[in-house]
Amino acid sequence: MSDDDKGQQNQGIGEHQPAILLPGVVTLMLGAMLAVHLARTFVLNESGDAELLYWFGFIPLRGMLPQEFVGGWIPLLWTPLSHAFLHAGWEHLLINCAWLAIFGTPVARRYGVIPTLILFAASAVAGAAFFAATTLPELQLLIGASGGIAGLTGAACRFIFQPVIVARDPETGATRVLGRRSATLRDLARNQRAAFFIGIWLVLNAAVPFLPMLVGQSVGIAWQAHLGGFLAGLFLAPLFERRPKENVS
Repeated sequence: MSDDDKGQQNQGIGEHQPAILLPGVVTLMLGAMLAVHLARTFVLNESGDAELLYWFGFIPLRGMLPQEFVGGWIPLLWTPLSHAFLHAGWEHLLINCAWLAIFGTPVARRYGVIPTLILFAASAVAGAAFFAATTLPELQLLIGASGGIAGLTGAACRFIFQPVIVARDPETGATRVLGRRSATLRDLARNQRAAFFIGIWLVLNAAVPFLPMLVGQSVGIAWQAHLGGFLAGLFLAPLFERRPKENVS
């Protein structure tokens, strides 16, 4: 093989390699979270950052005592979702970004852009609702994408533990990977790996309220958002499964 041929071959290989391995919608969400935190860190001053948290962080008590807050209950129209793009610090952000990349990727590749965004948004709102239900009437602020990402984790649990379905082409005899089917709740309970992962995930998050008794201080983890978001994703994912077309003669 000549040097020119090698160069053409290498060029062809390079052209088929994607620059970013993550799905576009996951990259978009990661970029949005990163951009917001960069702006908070390098653009806003302390007062401006406090205003951002006040208007875009989720404060459940607004609903009970709207007269005590500037803007009343109105921010509750967007804060159950907007809180997901605010983070307590770089460590919080990077952990959520890694979690989103791991579990958001298979969901985005299976369901596509719009369903992934819907699952994330619905799970963030569900996490906020569960947070509100378990913290009122205390004054609490919820920020972070954990609820939405937990929903993508729950959605991914519907299929990532299922065996890969392989079919053989009747004409060529070549095997084709068809993917993984969506599991029912009964399937998940019977699958040891799925049941173990879901069980451990639920137990660890449910145990968070008891950590202060062990460590002697508050841990500041919104376990309610994790649980609410995870359950939302787990139950909503089947709505986005593609059903086979029926042939009518």
